[in-house]
Amino acid sequence: MGKLKSIKNVLALFIIFLSIDVFSQQKTERERFIDDLMSKMTLQEKIGQMNLPGSGDIKTGEAANSDIAGKIREGKVGGLLNVKSVQKIKEIQKLAVEESRMKIPLIFGMDVIHGYQTTFPIPLALASSWDMNLIEKTARIAAQEASADGISWTFSPMVDIARDPRWGRVAEGAGEDSYLGSRVAEAYVKGYQGNDLKSENTIMSCVKHFALYGAAEAGRDYNTTDMSLVRMYNEYFPPYKAAVDAGAGSVMTSFNEINGIPATGNRWLLTDVLRKQWGFNGFVVTDYTAINEMIAHGMGDLKQVSALALHAGTDMDMVGEGYLTTLEKSLKENHITLQEIDSVCRRILEAKYDLGLFDDPYRYCDVNRAKTEIATPDNMKIAREVAAQTFVLLKNDNQTLPLKKEGKIALIGPLAHSRFDMAGMWSVAAKHSESVTVLEGFKNVIGDKAQILYAKGANIVDDKDYDSWITWGTSGIDSLKTPLQLRKEAIKVGKKSDVIVAVLGEGAEMSGESSSRSNLDIPENQKLLLKELLKLGKPVVLVLYTGRPLTIKWESESVSAILNVWFGGSQGGNAVADVVFGDVNPSGKLPVTFPQNTGQIPLFYNHKNTGRPIDKEWFQKYRSNYLDVPNEPLYSFGFGLSYTHFEYYNLQLSSHSMNENGKITVGIDVQNTGDFDGKEVVQLYIRDLVGTITRPVIELKDFQKIEFKKGEKKTVNFEIDIEDLKFYNNELQYVAEPGAFDVFVGGSSDKTLHSVFELIQ
Repeated sequence: MGKLKSIKNVLALFIIFLSIDVFSQQKTERERFIDDLMSKMTLQEKIGQMNLPGSGDIKTGEAANSDIAGKIREGKVGGLLNVKSVQKIKEIQKLAVEESRMKIPLIFGMDVIHGYQTTFPIPLALASSWDMNLIEKTARIAAQEASADGISWTFSPMVDIARDPRWGRVAEGAGEDSYLGSRVAEAYVKGYQGNDLKSENTIMSCVKHFALYGAAEAGRDYNTTDMSLVRMYNEYFPPYKAAVDAGAGSVMTSFNEINGIPATGNRWLLTDVLRKQWGFNGFVVTDYTAINEMIAHGMGDLKQVSALALHAGTDMDMVGEGYLTTLEKSLKENHITLQEIDSVCRRILEAKYDLGLFDDPYRYCDVNRAKTEIATPDNMKIAREVAAQTFVLLKNDNQTLPLKKEGKIALIGPLAHSRFDMAGMWSVAAKHSESVTVLEGFKNVIGDKAQILYAKGANIVDDKDYDSWITWGTSGIDSLKTPLQLRKEAIKVGKKSDVIVAVLGEGAEMSGESSSRSNLDIPENQKLLLKELLKLGKPVVLVLYTGRPLTIKWESESVSAILNVWFGGSQGGNAVADVVFGDVNPSGKLPVTFPQNTGQIPLFYNHKNTGRPIDKEWFQKYRSNYLDVPNEPLYSFGFGLSYTHFEYYNLQLSSHSMNENGKITVGIDVQNTGDFDGKEVVQLYIRDLVGTITRPVIELKDFQKIEFKKGEKKTVNFEIDIEDLKFYNNELQYVAEPGAFDVFVGGSSDKTLHSVFELIQ
C-alpha cells in the first residue's frame, strides 16, 4: 500500500512539473523575459523601478557626477522627468545600462502637450478644429520630434472634461463635451503611439488626470471634487475610457479626491474601474508629488499614504520618493505584500519592454535624428496650416473680415508682438525666441501691399506682482513708458489708420496649471485701451488670445469683428495673418461655452432640465433663471462663423422607429450660399425624452467636418444605432431604454433642424 502511495505521489509530481512546463511554454516572450529579470532583482531594485524623480539641473557632460547619478547606479530610479536633449539623455541612460547591477534602462518622460519644438496650438484650440485627422497628425509630429530628442513617454493627453473656465487647465483639454473629448483622446493616443511602440519615432502616451480633475470646486486648481456616480460614468469618465480603449500605455492620477479618497490612493478608481471594468493593463503614475500630498488631505503620514497608493493600484511615484523611502519598512510590518510590489514592478518593466528599451536602450538617442527631424520646415508649414484651422470667428458685422491688403492698418495691443506669449502654456520644449508674432505674420502676408502701423498700446497687466506670476520672472511691463504713454501712442497710430486690429486677451501663462481666475474679463488696462480705440470711429477687429472662455459681452457688443485665436503655437502669427486677410477661411467651432458673465458658471450646453424651466427668454418669477442676466450663453458650444454662409434644409430620417438591432440614417442638405469656399462642421445631437433617470436636454452624438466650394450643395448623412442611445442608469447598467427621441442637426448646439424617432422593443 505504501509503495503504491509513493508511486502515486511521484506521478502527481510529474504531472505538476509537466503542467508547469506546458504553462511556461505558453507564456509569451515578454513574460518569460520579465520573469527571468525579476527573479534576479532585489527588493530594493524592484522598488527602485517605481521611483520617478525629477532630473534636477543635470547639464550635458555632468550627468555622472549629478545628485541623481548615485541612485541610478544603485538601481533606485525607474525613469526621469523632463530631461531635455538627446545628448543628456544618452549620457544618463548609460549610467543605468552600463553602471547599475541589473542594467535596466530608464524611461524618460516629458510634458509634450501640444507639440515639441514645433509647437502647435494649445489642446483647447486643437479641439476647436473638430478635425480628428489633424489632431492625430499633430500628435504624430510631436512624437517624431520628441523621440528624436530622447523622449519615450509623454504626459499627454489631458482628457478632463472642464465646464468651469475659472479653472486654468481648461486650456489643456478638449472642453466640456464627453463625446467630442472621447474622439480627441483617441486621436492623441493614436498619434503618439502609432501602430508599434517599438518604432523609434513613437512614444508612450499617458492619459491624465484620472479622474474628474476638471470638476475642481470653484474652478480652483488642485481643489476637491464631488459628484454622483451617474454623472461620473455618463459625463466625465468617457474620454478616459476612450483613451484606454485606444491603447494608451499609461495613466496619471489626479490630485482631487473621489468619494472622499484622493485619486492616487483610491482603489475603487484605479483597480475596480480602471483595471477590472475597463481592462487597462498598462501602468499608473502619480502626478507631481501626489502621494506626499495625501498627507495634507488627512490620509496619514508618508509611510501610510505610500502604502495606501500601492494598495490602490498606483505603480510609479513621481518625484515624491514615498515608495523609495517607506515601502521596504511597510513590507516588513505586513502593511503591504511582496505580490503587490512584484505586480507594480512588472507593469513598469512591461512598458519598457513594449518601448523596445531592452532591445536597444539607446533607440531614442540617435544624434543624427535630433539634428534633422526637429522643427523642420515641413513641420513648421504644417503648424501654420493647423493653427489657421483652430481659430473661431465669433463676430463679423458687415463682413469686416477678411481685411483687404491695402491702405493703412493699425496693429495694436500687448500680444501683437510678444514672442513669449505666442506658443501658449505648457510649451516646455519650444524655442520662444523663434515664435512668429502677429506683427511679423502681417508683414509676411501683406508684404508691401499695405502699410502696417504698430503700437503696443498696453501691458498685458499693469500690476507688478500679477505680471511676475504670468511671465516666469521676465517682466512683460514696459519699463520705459507709462500705461498712459502707451495708450497715447496707440491712439496716435489708430488715428492714422483705415482699420484697427487690436490684439488683446490673456498672456500665455494666464491659463494652464496654477492659473485659476475668478474674473474672466480681459484685463482692465487692455479694456481701457480698447475703449479709447473705439472712440476713433474706425472699424475695430479684436484678435483675441485666450486659453479659456472669457467674459467678453461688452467687447462683443462694441467691436466690428472678433477672431478668437486661442494660442496658435510656433507659427501662430503667420496663421493669424492668413485668416485675417482671407488666405484661409476660418472654420473652428467652440468646444466650450462662453458665458455672458462669471456668475453664470458653470454653464454648458448638455445640462439637465429643471422642473421649472423658463418658456420665454427672460424673466419669469418662480422659474429657474437670474434676475440680472438671461440663462443663455454669449456664445454656445459648437458655434463658429465663416466668411461664407451655410444653409441647412431638408432634414430626413430613413425611418421614425428602430429596434435594438436597427439603424436610422439621418440626412440633411447643406449648401454654401456665400462668396467663399469654406469648411463647415455639421453636428448631430440627440435628446432622450423619457428615461429612468433625468437625461440632458441635448447631447452631441456625431459630427463631420466637410469642405464646400462656393455655391456647392451636399447631402450629409449620419447613422444612428443602439450605441448612440445608451447611457448608465441608476444601477450603472449601460442601457438604451425604449421610447421617444429628438434628433437635431445643424452648425452649432443651438442652430439646428429637428425631427423625432422612437426606439421600440
